[in-house]
Amino acid sequence: MSGTRGRVLILGADGFIGRHLAFGLRAQGWEVLASARRVTRLKRMGFDVLKADLTHRKADTPGFWRPHLRGVTHVVNAAGVLSAPAHIAESVHVTAPEALYQALPKGAGGVLISAVGIERGETDFARYRLAGEEVARDHGLTILRAGLVLGETSYGGSSLARGLAALPLLTPVVGRGDQRFNPVHVADLAAAVDHLLIHPRSLEPQEIGGPETVTQAEMMRAMRGWLGLRRVPLLRLPLGLARMMGRLGDAMRLGPISATAVAQLEQGVVARPGEAITGLPQPPRGFSRFLSARPAGTQDLWHARLYLMRPLLRVVLAFLWLASGLLGLFLPSETFLPLVEGAPLSDQALILLARAGGLIDLAIATALLRGWRPRLMAGVQAAMVVGYTLAFTVLAPALWLLPLGGLVKNLPVLALIALQAILEDER
Repeated sequence: MSGTRGRVLILGADGFIGRHLAFGLRAQGWEVLASARRVTRLKRMGFDVLKADLTHRKADTPGFWRPHLRGVTHVVNAAGVLSAPAHIAESVHVTAPEALYQALPKGAGGVLISAVGIERGETDFARYRLAGEEVARDHGLTILRAGLVLGETSYGGSSLARGLAALPLLTPVVGRGDQRFNPVHVADLAAAVDHLLIHPRSLEPQEIGGPETVTQAEMMRAMRGWLGLRRVPLLRLPLGLARMMGRLGDAMRLGPISATAVAQLEQGVVARPGEAITGLPQPPRGFSRFLSARPAGTQDLWHARLYLMRPLLRVVLAFLWLASGLLGLFLPSETFLPLVEGAPLSDQALILLARAGGLIDLAIATALLRGWRPRLMAGVQAAMVVGYTLAFTVLAPALWLLPLGGLVKNLPVLALIALQAILEDER
């Protein structure tokens, strides 16, 4: 599609906000160049793409960006990481964007999507966001701090909110649940970005949020009602327990379950829009209005109910591989050798295979608990289960006939691994 307003490069175009900006700006007549670490699906969606890993050293140099900026008139930086090591956070928020800004054609403008509540710099996320704002300010970009962003689709924190709202017996909230939020719809955010690209504002950060303020408990109950689920009691998580869960989420790389996310829920997020936002041709809608704008579909309910199955399934599979590994390493040989009596291998070879398999199983369990390359590990798990099944079918085919399932249990295990692979693919 050929744009009429200009050509805009969107950093972080494969994220929740980034994708909505790409579609929203394209619909408004912009020619979009979508940049992200993974761009295959963006290309299939019809966008011109620029593959760029902001954590890679080459992205920190203007020379990397210049060859790709022909015709670019504007930039929207929607890239960000909530929880990451310091060198990654600095690359994503500061050094790579600064190199891009330096490489932009003369006169190019833009918008940085930042976050409400970072002024005091109390977290690593806030400190790197503030440093990124300073760089953007030096290059003349409009800084737009977004509050809690919701939409028809969800990702990360908004998916977590839906998942918690859909729990069957209780609705958890952090602390008393009286923290206040004024969510903004992501389509309204995209409309604001479109306006600010054409009508840049002062270099002081602008905040965007909706006109309706709700408490955390009210928001969760409203989401539950939107999903068509009956009201259940609130479970008020003590702050100490919530913070511990956040630290555990960081250790297991569970994405939205993180210490930073818990801190945001603990404090609330209220944007205070100034004249630049309240005077928009299309002011943002309130939470109740956009929540009730369309009915929840089957896909919304399934996603909400399955979202928290993702970490649970990972833990269950990790326990399975941990138990299998420990048994393979320490189970006395006289316990398992009778099960493969008559196998075409010596007892010593069978014992060696059992011990080696135990080590591999423990490595898989460790990778799952650390959240290392989850989609790759789903393939590794499937390969191991298939390998074990084929090997034992040859060595001891009678294991298929054991009363409690034996090798038959590997079939549902493969189904669980396939489900895990699906749930880990959030993009």
